[in-house]
Amino acid sequence: MEFKKYAFIVACGFLMSRPGVAQNEKLKTEIDRLTMEEVPKVVAWRRDFHLHPELGNREVRTAGIIAAHLKSLGLEVKTGVGITGVVGVLRGGKPGPVVALRADIDALPVTERTPVPFASKETTMYNGVSTGVMHACGHDSHTAMLMGVAEVLSKVKSQLSGSVKFIFQPSEEGAPKGEEGGASLMIKEGVMENPKVDVIFGLHIWAQTPVGKIDYHPGGMMASSDAFSIKVKGKQTHGASPWLGVDPIVTSALIVTGLQTVVSRMTPLAETPAVVTVGSMNGGNRGNIIPEEVNMTGTIRCFDTNVQLKIHDEIRRAVKGIAESQGATAEVEIKIGNPVTYNDPALVEKMLPTLREVSGPGNCIPAIPRMVAEDFAQYEKVVPGFFFILGGLPKDVPVEQSAPHHTPDFYIDEGGFGLGVRAFCHLVVDYAVKK
Repeated sequence: MEFKKYAFIVACGFLMSRPGVAQNEKLKTEIDRLTMEEVPKVVAWRRDFHLHPELGNREVRTAGIIAAHLKSLGLEVKTGVGITGVVGVLRGGKPGPVVALRADIDALPVTERTPVPFASKETTMYNGVSTGVMHACGHDSHTAMLMGVAEVLSKVKSQLSGSVKFIFQPSEEGAPKGEEGGASLMIKEGVMENPKVDVIFGLHIWAQTPVGKIDYHPGGMMASSDAFSIKVKGKQTHGASPWLGVDPIVTSALIVTGLQTVVSRMTPLAETPAVVTVGSMNGGNRGNIIPEEVNMTGTIRCFDTNVQLKIHDEIRRAVKGIAESQGATAEVEIKIGNPVTYNDPALVEKMLPTLREVSGPGNCIPAIPRMVAEDFAQYEKVVPGFFFILGGLPKDVPVEQSAPHHTPDFYIDEGGFGLGVRAFCHLVVDYAVKK
């Protein structure tokens, strides 16, 4: 026991004698104090953004509030990056790395039906259809938390090593038809340069992860996401005499079924997960007319590039073969989307102690990969990145009762906002020491 006590004292003395360690611990204590003061502002910002959501590349009001806030803190601010994106740079008082922190700011074409007093009443036309607009994925929370991080760190900037680049990104959910947008456009317009970014961190609040928890996965955290469209052409005829035509609706039904075998029978699911989903099918306008054409669209999700390309080939082969078997023809178009959101394993290992410390014992947990996609992956193609999940599920709500993301009943608990702010701030401080 005496030896262990002596070893502990020596170890503590060694740590405290390391340059910057004691100073960093003092700094993080001050950050935690400032965060407690900041949380009410973060909640207020989030509720305001939730009440006034804006779709991708149209986040004019949102961007204006962000820019005004960053300028009030004395940051170097650039607007109009990637159409409506905002970038702020905070330069610390000491030399060090450039750490980027990213929040997405766009909402979704979803009509809200949550009972909260700040529920969205916004409506718009989207793809020719009238719809509500809602922050149905939590981007309002990400935006508000990053604004809070900027304010907290600006108050201790003389003690920071290096610089922090705050990236408020539009159109994470995808740009409007015919437009560019999102992370790839911001990168194209130089967001990772001047100053050149060394590393990037991001988070996503999650309605099915308990509040107070952080989960993560090294390597492939979220899937790649490709879009496909299929046009099936037949021969129009009266619904009473299908033998006089070629039915593209029956052909399309067979194609939908056949596409499922691309995953279940042609993909090594024991090695890597994959999903092929048909999300829309349109054809015909009357019950007694077999139409000439049916159009369908869908998504492909993978974690392996070779499997991804093989699935593309198998989809084309299956669609062509099924169409020909019915006397129809079919055209397939596949659009490459976001790559796998890949957390650099070395960076995860280096920064996990920070997330464990900030969340407390047992609250930072490994998780299985998610089939959803994130264009944060585009930044990770440029520099090492670490994207993690912040809990938003109320403690008294069973996970099976929590509405999924992208739905009208989506709801998150604001009690985790302080943890999100602290996590980002501590990552900035600790990365400079561990680099």
